[in-house]
Amino acid sequence: MKNLFVSLTIAAVLISLSSFIIKKREIKILVFSCTKGFRHKSIEPGLEAIKKIGKEKGYTIVHSENPEDFTDKNLKQFKALLFLNPTGKSLFNDAQKAAFKKYINRGGGFVGVHAATDCNYDWPWYGKLVGGFFAGHPKVQEAKLDILDTNHPATKGLPNPWMHTDEWYNFKDFNKDVKVIMTVDEKSYTGGKMPDFHPMAWYHEFDGGKVFYTGLGHTIEDFQDELFLKHLTGGIEYVLK
Repeated sequence: MKNLFVSLTIAAVLISLSSFIIKKREIKILVFSCTKGFRHKSIEPGLEAIKKIGKEKGYTIVHSENPEDFTDKNLKQFKALLFLNPTGKSLFNDAQKAAFKKYINRGGGFVGVHAATDCNYDWPWYGKLVGGFFAGHPKVQEAKLDILDTNHPATKGLPNPWMHTDEWYNFKDFNKDVKVIMTVDEKSYTGGKMPDFHPMAWYHEFDGGKVFYTGLGHTIEDFQDELFLKHLTGGIEYVLK
């Protein structure tokens, strides 16, 4: 009888562990890269890099460029949405906006990469979610990034300062409630228009969900750069926790 009890206990533990592993593998992220404006050449290599991150971390990556996938039923399966350089003044109709908002209200995660601020200008709620809107940029060039929070998953282990080459966005309608973790030093490059304080990566909890945004990610080289991928991976892990 004792042996039977021990066997049943071991079986229960194994079943529990198996269920935990399955659930962990079932973490799904929707990568959205719809472009109704400029299309970044980095989208395709970016998607491949994110798939590689997913494989290493045990996430299932699903890709879409179709706004019609933004329904309440479909979004329920995803732990996070990752906007990979989408562009366009208005990407969603009212029903799709409602489904997106409901997803965030239920605790969904959101990761915005670079041009995630260059879309949905017709939707103030989205602007507050992502943290602001794109307001122009100079040419691609090297600049100095200053890490303000070295303990956040998206910045932990990065060099400080960090010299990096990218397309440095200026922002408008900036949400001052976000927590900025990285700024770009306008004295280190030309074309910046936010001289007093130029945020380049931030996070916050918004309307029930968790949000991370990075202004980096314009170039193909970004998605081959170990430091940038470390930065992006940390941002993804933040919204998933």
